Amino acid sequence: MKRNQKSAALAASPPGALRGPGNRKWKYFKENYPFLIMLLPAVVVVFLFNYLPIYGVLIAFQDFMPGDKIFSDTTIWVGFSNFTRFFTDVQFWPLMKNTFLLCILGFVIGFPLPIIISLMLNALSGKRTKKFLQTVFTAPHFISLVVLVGMLQLFFGRYGLVNNVFANMGGERFSYFLESSAFRPLYILSSNWQDFGWSAIIYIAALANVDPGQHEAAILDGASRFQRVLHIDIPAIMPMISVMLIMSIGGLMGVGYEKALLMQTDGNLPVSELIATYVYKRGLTGVPDQAYATAIGLFNSIINVILLIIANTTSKKFSENSLW
Repeated sequence: MKRNQKSAALAASPPGALRGPGNRKWKYFKENYPFLIMLLPAVVVVFLFNYLPIYGVLIAFQDFMPGDKIFSDTTIWVGFSNFTRFFTDVQFWPLMKNTFLLCILGFVIGFPLPIIISLMLNALSGKRTKKFLQTVFTAPHFISLVVLVGMLQLFFGRYGLVNNVFANMGGERFSYFLESSAFRPLYILSSNWQDFGWSAIIYIAALANVDPGQHEAAILDGASRFQRVLHIDIPAIMPMISVMLIMSIGGLMGVGYEKALLMQTDGNLPVSELIATYVYKRGLTGVPDQAYATAIGLFNSIINVILLIIANTTSKKFSENSLW
């Protein structure tokens, strides 16, 4: 009797009543649960190493000393005094200038380079040549920073290969690691050499999805190779270029301290002292001032977030591509 009443009630219910939000979510889960399970370890790792430690930024608002607890009855809260201290520090504008110039010059050179390389590789007809060049371009990415800086020393040190060649030709030796004018070119060019092949992979993958029929039709219409690149290949990877541009701008001020610290000398210190290296020195060397270092790092992260929002909003306004 109860079963008949339930069946009659279901039959009398509106057609959309059985397709509620709960039923849609359950159907979505049943269809995609293998992929969701595969993503679970990555989500756990990101949560543990990226989100869980965020509470540590509270140190920036405290008078914190190594060994203190972040939450305790003896915690001394100082508000924004650590930030004010950094803004009034004599190092503030030199650090901002050095970091911004290094990042913006690296971005101007390094962002279009993988796009150009991917278009050139895609234009090659020989598969073996294409794979060989792609391997050659990608291999430097797997060189550690310590080894890379050691290679720079071997080539551009005072008694390195370049200086030895110039000396044998009657020229004078130039101390690339002691001159401020040489730091940015060495840093930027070596970084781009190491990463442009790896960054080009994502564009090569996007170009692989271009329909060959479009190129065949363009060839029949008499289009040159350059015209096909301009009107077929570039529009095909434009959404990917937009997304990568937004992410690159969002991480514009996020240069790491490792390579700059390895290349840093007393001679190039006026241009090689970055926000990242300054945070490392103030937070982990000498007499650690971790609250001050955390405030500087948080300020730098806030700049990156603001740049990311501006880039995403601009891209969303002028195109259909955005991160959110």
